Amino acid sequence: MKRILIVLVLLQLSLNLFAVEKDSTYRYTILLTGASFASPQNTWFEMGCRKLDARPLNRAVGGEAIANTANRMKDGTLYSVKELEDLDAFVIMQVHNKDVFDESHLLTKYTDYPTPFNRDNYAMAFDYVIKRYLSECYELRNNPQSRYYGTPAGKLALIVLCTDWHDGRKIYNSSVRKLVDKWGLPLIEFDKNIGFSDKMLHPVTGQQTSLLYAKDTQMIDGVKYGWHPVRGEQSYIQQRMAAIFADMMDKLLPLK
Repeated sequence: MKRILIVLVLLQLSLNLFAVEKDSTYRYTILLTGASFASPQNTWFEMGCRKLDARPLNRAVGGEAIANTANRMKDGTLYSVKELEDLDAFVIMQVHNKDVFDESHLLTKYTDYPTPFNRDNYAMAFDYVIKRYLSECYELRNNPQSRYYGTPAGKLALIVLCTDWHDGRKIYNSSVRKLVDKWGLPLIEFDKNIGFSDKMLHPVTGQQTSLLYAKDTQMIDGVKYGWHPVRGEQSYIQQRMAAIFADMMDKLLPLK
């Protein structure tokens, strides 16, 4: 009887260890930075990562901007050295309705920029974030502790940008596409795939369709749009954004 009990206990311990190992093992690791549209309360990122079998590192904070992302990179608080090593993709959803492309004040290297950043120039902060991430991934080739040590290109960096969740924010959505063309970066086009357009009003309400799916409103050029989409896994917009995100990332992530 004692032997049977011992065997049963060992079997249960083995199953528990297997479960822990299985739960903590993902195919990919994806980092997200952003503000209120990307924070964990939304759930589109987490749902999308679940479909991708990816570990979600959601560092989005409501009220922040791309300047905060840049400052957190400088301070070393956006991601750790270990996380940089493990990241398969860096997704940026800082979608304030600002020009993120303007090249008039850009500097050659990210180290040329005075820090900390403020919110005076969104294009400069985007330039800093992109250049710094690309540089840090490349420089892993010189880190003896990195598995990329001694490789010609270091860690290949995948940066993914996003549009706003609908097409009302013309300034940002158009300028981020210029940024994508400049760097050759992939873009998650929530605005083109969300299921409605600002070009046509809803046939029943006579208003912007985005209002039906938002918990508050914003005025853009005198037109009322939905601002923050309803949050939570039961929200249609969160489910749709998760599907759009997962579909795009499935095309971008390396096969493992």
